[in-house]
Amino acid sequence: MKKITLILCLLGSMSLLAQRSCATNEKTQELINTVPGYAAHHQEMMRYLRNTSQENLFNKPNAPQVVVTIPVVFHVLYKNTSQNISDAQITSQLAVLNADYRKLNTDFNAVVPAAFRPLGADMEIAFCLATRTPTGSATTGITRKSVASSFSFDNNYYAASGEPAWDPTKYLNIWVGKFTDNTLLGFAYLPDTAGANYDGLCISYTAFGTTGTAQAPFNKGRTATHEIGHYFGLDHPWGTDSSACNSAANSDGVADTPATNNPYFGCPTFPDNTNACTTTTNGSLFMDYMDYVDDACMALFTVGQKAIIQNTLAGPRLSLITSNNGCNPLGLEDFEAINAIAVYPNPATNYFQITSPLVAVDEVELFNALGQLVSTQKLSGTNALVNVSQLAVGTYYLRIYNQGSFVKSAKIVKQ
Repeated sequence: MKKITLILCLLGSMSLLAQRSCATNEKTQELINTVPGYAAHHQEMMRYLRNTSQENLFNKPNAPQVVVTIPVVFHVLYKNTSQNISDAQITSQLAVLNADYRKLNTDFNAVVPAAFRPLGADMEIAFCLATRTPTGSATTGITRKSVASSFSFDNNYYAASGEPAWDPTKYLNIWVGKFTDNTLLGFAYLPDTAGANYDGLCISYTAFGTTGTAQAPFNKGRTATHEIGHYFGLDHPWGTDSSACNSAANSDGVADTPATNNPYFGCPTFPDNTNACTTTTNGSLFMDYMDYVDDACMALFTVGQKAIIQNTLAGPRLSLITSNNGCNPLGLEDFEAINAIAVYPNPATNYFQITSPLVAVDEVELFNALGQLVSTQKLSGTNALVNVSQLAVGTYYLRIYNQGSFVKSAKIVKQ
């Protein structure tokens, strides 16, 4: 009897270890708790990203159908030779990303039930290894560094003891290593951190790619697909709070992903309403990349999720599509917007952001409806935050400058 009990306990432990875990919500909460003003900025940014009725570079009339190419740099941080994953393993991960984000994954029809297949979307995003470093030197798009056995990958991946990010406004930085918590598969930062020195995603070397150190059931490369979804603004189907169905926190802001009150694990059988907030004939969309099922049981992004990602690429991650550090870069001239400057969210409550990837800007003036100058603020970096929390509700007109020279005017509504 003791032997049977021990076996059952071991099986239970193995089952727990085999469940997907993502720390994106925890990392976001850390910023809310420690960075002044971040909570308000985060709320406004998520409202902007989820407002899919607004026009952007991708959905405006006569916008060209284009595939955006994102340059990627992989930073391998290893404590021993087994963690120093091969180039082949990295290549296998890149292949999965390019299939999943173009709806070219060969398991789509096998995994996605017929009832949900019409929701599947080609995200029109491609990924390539960076070909140039931030200083212009040739690169393979892969860095490798031996770190101490005591190194905290979770918290120091981007520090000097790890590998500092390559310009996050021009590269998607992916750090691969060993987490302190062996059950953690990865995390990524949301678009409201665009340009921060920690921006990008971290992933366990055991849940990366399809070969080498990748371990079942997370050996199909879908952990990176999931985490990059966060990087582009997508949430889990249950939002940030799974405790109460249909609450504001229990939502991913996507109309075509049925609301759930908990993640799905393993490989459920369709249809499944176990965690559905509303019982339906088709049940939950548990095979969505943003849920927690095993790699082999997730196979699609939806049309609604694509709209959020396009808002991200037209806003906080606009500079990625102008980067010339990868293969076949997409210039903004493809959108007839060579000097594009994005101002968002609009309307704004406390903050709005100015993203200017091609033209340097360093100052903005805000005028009220009477033409009176009410605020002048300095701008810093490609993604500059502007504080309007002290301004009265109303419409304001912007004049944006670079070293005293006028660059662009715009209008913002303070609500």
